Amino acid sequence: MNYAPLIDHTILKPEATTADVQRLCAEAAEHGFASVCVNGCFVAGAREALSGTGVKTCAVAGFPLGAMKPTVKAIEAVSLVKDGADEVDFVAHLPHLMSGDGDAAREEYLELVKGVRAVLPGVVVKVIIESAALMKDVDAAVAEMRVATACLAAMEAGCDFVKTSTGFHPAGGATVEAVALMKKHAGALTVKASGGIRTADDAKRMVDAGADRLGCSAGVAIVSGSGSSPSVY
Repeated sequence: MNYAPLIDHTILKPEATTADVQRLCAEAAEHGFASVCVNGCFVAGAREALSGTGVKTCAVAGFPLGAMKPTVKAIEAVSLVKDGADEVDFVAHLPHLMSGDGDAAREEYLELVKGVRAVLPGVVVKVIIESAALMKDVDAAVAEMRVATACLAAMEAGCDFVKTSTGFHPAGGATVEAVALMKKHAGALTVKASGGIRTADDAKRMVDAGADRLGCSAGVAIVSGSGSSPSVY
């Protein structure tokens, strides 16, 4: 299978440079990846580098903790869209999901969705739920309740995707079990697996479990079959 159209080619490590991002954009254009995913300071440059390639510009908001005020998170997301982001991946406030408070989660998501859609109606919004943290050290019923709460809130707020992970949480990244649960509860939403996807075998497992998009820094290695990449998601 050609995984390239599913890949968000990603560089989110804090030491990333403009040169690193430009290289990523060139790789994404060469291989036909879905998007390049970057931190906010690189959005305008990535947008310019990707112009005419068909590759989307994706940016993260509230990254990697998701612990700021919803208004601040929404303002950041709006600024990303104004800078040229076609897609925004934002980090959910985890305590809402850990406690199963779907109303609070929905209100947080809705503030951001309304803000970015006022600037760009077609912007794609992905909510990162840190599935590994939600499913860690709890029984299966609690884990599923938390994931289902996250998915329902995303649907009700008008998000487009639910996404597994930032790739920075100590609980871990994407798992087959998490992707399958998210697919089960996502309804019409699409699912993005991210965090720890380094090989074509990893990609296959995630797609087979229900992933529609793959977030990874090892995109070139995945499509070339050359093994894992030393890059940090």
